[in-house]
Amino acid sequence: MRKGRRLAVDVGKARVGLAISDQDGILATPFATVARLESLEETARAILAATDDYFFSEIYVGYPLSLNGKPTPSTDDAVALASAVASVFDVDVRLIDERLTTVTASANLRLAGKNAKNSRSIIDQEAAAIILESALAGERGTGAAPGKLIADYLAETEGDHE
Repeated sequence: MRKGRRLAVDVGKARVGLAISDQDGILATPFATVARLESLEETARAILAATDDYFFSEIYVGYPLSLNGKPTPSTDDAVALASAVASVFDVDVRLIDERLTTVTASANLRLAGKNAKNSRSIIDQEAAAIILESALAGERGTGAAPGKLIADYLAETEGDHE
C-alpha cells in the first residue's frame, strides 16, 4: 500500500462531499461539504481552500455509472469537475466507480438514527468516505493504484465528442 493522504470527492449538483484518509491510507473520514459554485473552476478552488491545511498524494473523484456500467447524466459533470480539480491541485486525480455510494451513505445515516432531510451535507461527506474506502480497499487488494487517471480518461474519450 502506497503511503500518503488521499482526498475523495463526491460530486453533486448542489454540493460536493469531501473525505480524507490518514497518511497510511487505512482510514477514510468524512471531512467537509463544499457548495457548488458558478463555475467548475470556482468549485475546484473552493475544494482547494477547504483542504488547504493538508497535502494529498492523490485525489479520487466519484465516477457515477448506472448499475449496468453505462454513463449517467451525472457522469459528464463528474468528469468535468475532476478535470477542474486536476487543474488546481498538483497531484494525480483518479476517477473511481461510485455506484450506490449515496444510497449506501443514506442507509448508514438512517441506521445511525440521522434524519435524511437534515443530513444532506453529511450524506455527501459520507458518500465521499465510501468512495475513498472503496478505492483504498481496491488498492490493498490488488496492489495497483485504483480507478483511472483523469488525464488518461480524457485522452481516451477525446474522439468520442467530436
